[in-house]
Amino acid sequence: MHHRFTARLRAVALATAAALIAAAAPAAAQVPPPVVAARSWLVLDVNSAQILAMNEADTRTDPASLTKLMTAYLVFNAIKAGSLHLTDMVLISERAWKSGGNKESSRMFVEVGKQVSVDDLLHGMIIQSGNDATIALAERVGGTEEQFADLMNRKAAEFGMKNSHFSNSHGLSDPNHYSTARDLAILAQRLVTDFPEYLSYYSTKEYTYNGIKQENRNRLLWLDPSVDGLKTGYTDLAGWCLIATARRPFPAAPAAGAAPADGQPQAGTPDGNRRIISVVVGAQNAAGRVQESQKLLNYAFQSYDDVRLYAKGATVQTIPVFKGTADTVTAGVARELVVSVPRGQGEKIKAAVERSERLIAPIQAGQQVGTIKLTLDGKPVGEVPLVALGSVNKAGFIGSTIDAVRMMFK
Repeated sequence: MHHRFTARLRAVALATAAALIAAAAPAAAQVPPPVVAARSWLVLDVNSAQILAMNEADTRTDPASLTKLMTAYLVFNAIKAGSLHLTDMVLISERAWKSGGNKESSRMFVEVGKQVSVDDLLHGMIIQSGNDATIALAERVGGTEEQFADLMNRKAAEFGMKNSHFSNSHGLSDPNHYSTARDLAILAQRLVTDFPEYLSYYSTKEYTYNGIKQENRNRLLWLDPSVDGLKTGYTDLAGWCLIATARRPFPAAPAAGAAPADGQPQAGTPDGNRRIISVVVGAQNAAGRVQESQKLLNYAFQSYDDVRLYAKGATVQTIPVFKGTADTVTAGVARELVVSVPRGQGEKIKAAVERSERLIAPIQAGQQVGTIKLTLDGKPVGEVPLVALGSVNKAGFIGSTIDAVRMMFK
């Protein structure tokens, strides 16, 4: 029962976070962003799932090797499911061996017919951006690269990436291979949230395989110690691209569950850190994508605060239930409710619960039972679902009859 309850809340939490990113305009009371020399860009606060600023975020673009984030996600997912292991050996096909590249996409220099571990191939794909390693992993997970592309598109649809379509695992240009800055932000957010245990691949600065040492192309790893990923990309159509993520300390938060029921603000996040993701597509050169990404990361950390309103699973309200085996159900948020606000305005954020209907059993854990409306200095800034934190079964005939009478007088 506990497992089903947790799974339902997690599903609601992930759907809520994706919906916030997919639908979000820049944060309310927006601090003017810096001038960014790139065709499209976006900066996202992972804790709040809020877009802090963006430009041309829904314009379709060639995603280049940023594509490999989706490939990695599916590989990590297969490992989580138990169908793949880091120690598994993968046979290198002629197609993988022959894969080409460009000035950005490289090769791991695996040899056809040889067996290479999943762990080595992940290093080759993530650190060296090796197309050969990428295709080998895609074939191992999907059977063929074409079948793997189908898995990529299904996952993109599940994530709400409405303007993306993948035709290959590596990102070399194809008319049917495209994405947007917003969709790539959704993907990056899911990757760092769902698989934090694998972020060490993305923060590794260099890797040697078969006697060949190659460096990570994300130069921010050398310039900013808070940066721990993610991926670079380049094609003639895409220009120079970089999705970067950084994690910096923030004032420690109160203990989980301490958020008051009236939604008064509390500073910080549970682990005392904030995570920001920047997406830069179509910079003029390799140095430019680094410079513009650094601008966006610094802007987000310096211009906005994160305010925690409610801890995940904390009771926000206890709501009456009619015709059920219990008279009430506790309600809260499926994911920790954090709001990004301009620096110094945390005390102005308020949360209020709205419910329009009586609750009648049965009630399922994770079911939406109301809405939490957020305001900043009295102005609406967003809303999130209020969900049941437990289940209430339908009462028997006598209990239902008694409650039917009660409802007539309430």
